[in-house]
Amino acid sequence: MINYEHFVLNNGLNVYVHQDNSTPFAAVNIVYNVGSRDEEEHKTGFAHLFEHLMFGGSINIPSYDTPLQKVGGENNAFTSPDITNYYITLPAVNLETAFWLESDRMMSLSFDQKVLDVQQKVVIEEFKQRYLNQPYGDVWLKLRPLAYHTHPYKWATIGKEISHIENAVMDDVRAFFYKHYLPNNANLVVAGNVTVEQVKQLCKKWFEPIPAGNVVQRNLPVEGVQTNARFLEIEAKVPLNALYKVYHTQGRYEEGFNATDLLSDILGRSKSSRLFNQLVKENQIFNSINAYVTASLDPGLMVIQGNLNQGISIEEGDAAIQEVLDDFLKNPVTEEELVKVKNQAESTLIFSEVELLNRAMNLAFAANAGNVEYANEESTKIQAVSTEDIAKYANQILDKNNCSTMYYRAVN
Repeated sequence: MINYEHFVLNNGLNVYVHQDNSTPFAAVNIVYNVGSRDEEEHKTGFAHLFEHLMFGGSINIPSYDTPLQKVGGENNAFTSPDITNYYITLPAVNLETAFWLESDRMMSLSFDQKVLDVQQKVVIEEFKQRYLNQPYGDVWLKLRPLAYHTHPYKWATIGKEISHIENAVMDDVRAFFYKHYLPNNANLVVAGNVTVEQVKQLCKKWFEPIPAGNVVQRNLPVEGVQTNARFLEIEAKVPLNALYKVYHTQGRYEEGFNATDLLSDILGRSKSSRLFNQLVKENQIFNSINAYVTASLDPGLMVIQGNLNQGISIEEGDAAIQEVLDDFLKNPVTEEELVKVKNQAESTLIFSEVELLNRAMNLAFAANAGNVEYANEESTKIQAVSTEDIAKYANQILDKNNCSTMYYRAVN
């Protein structure tokens, strides 16, 4: 259970305070309700580019990192299809430095052409290194448009292509900032050795003067039900043949998500999972294999991915996976299997919340999704899943017509 108190500033910024006096530190986490799903299809990669630009300085603070490092703080950020998340950890006695920095860049970036030029080059280099020049790096550049035909999840967070980043101009940047980087489009969590009154005063001083903006109601196209199996085959210079199978699932907080998540754990979370036991350990068809869910806010994917051993064809691997899935659908999950993955999921949750920053993030993500209590309901939802639930969602999701398969062939 993560305790918190909540208040809202006059400009609409939601603030959550999690007090923990056992630590000398504080964590400040701010989630902006904007991700790559909010981009235009001909201007992708902007949410991620903006994450970089936010560290390029503001009108009043040319160097973001320097003042934070001087007070013993650290910071970072990440972008997903659903959100952009910024976080700072620092000694609690220096908490105001975090408020000064985060409020200043929420109020206005510098919109410096030199900063844009630099960050464009950084992001383009990241695109090349991580997605184009790394073995299997382009997997999600290929898989997303195979699985999604309508919803903007069909492009990766980095963007569809490098030219979208290259062609970004300052007017685009300015418009994106004033559309999404608004106090009433964000959730702020302050955690650690702080008091609610202290956070209120700092919020009134640093954040409340920032005017609210016009938050545009999100109206994204809905992905239709997939009614036919999809297939893609590509070749690249990679060490081993690889196979990817993705199935459409519920969104992160929709009914049945936790059952689907545990279903993926039974299939491929650990070395005791069904796919690993049968296809890696016993039959030695795959070198590695796992299964997981993307856990996106809008309907996501369950992914099965594996690298095959030398001498094993992708077709053999595909047939072997299907055999395991067919057996899974015919033979009900045992209570023992379910309890095991529940315990694994619970352990992961409990251990993650040992760290102050993770507690802050969990509150921020839940608040952004529309209900901060989601952060405290996870354990109950996990325990409520039954073997009947697993069977129900397995039959819905593991339908061959709901599957998109990609063969990634290794060539010399």
